[in-house]
Amino acid sequence: MATQLFWLFVLAIPIACVVRTVIFEEVLREPRDFCIRHSQTCRSLLQRKFFYLFTCEYCFSHYVTIAFLYMTKFKLLILNDWRGYVIAFFALVFVANIYLNLYARLRLEIQQVKMEAKKKEKEVDESADPPDVMRER
Repeated sequence: MATQLFWLFVLAIPIACVVRTVIFEEVLREPRDFCIRHSQTCRSLLQRKFFYLFTCEYCFSHYVTIAFLYMTKFKLLILNDWRGYVIAFFALVFVANIYLNLYARLRLEIQQVKMEAKKKEKEVDESADPPDVMRER
């Protein structure tokens, strides 16, 4: 059981990485913009939902998880039939989304720290160099 839990938390890492890269990173911005446009403008409900899958991190994580389960044949609870796959599927989606949320929170905190540092730098620069005041004669 410990080995399965270890693999659960390890397999969720690449799932979260793939999802993050596809849904948020700049390298895939053009295909993502294409999908966003089509998810909003296609006439067919089925087409709109298909393109939406590539714009929602939660939805997309399910499909990436299916791919990883197919590649690794990972099962949980020592169930060697379809039940092991179903339980592994939902557990992997859950853990991968925890990783995605933790990463998003960490990035937000880092950005806040950077903004505060820039603000303090600006305050120090302004206090060190008082503006030139024109003297009247």
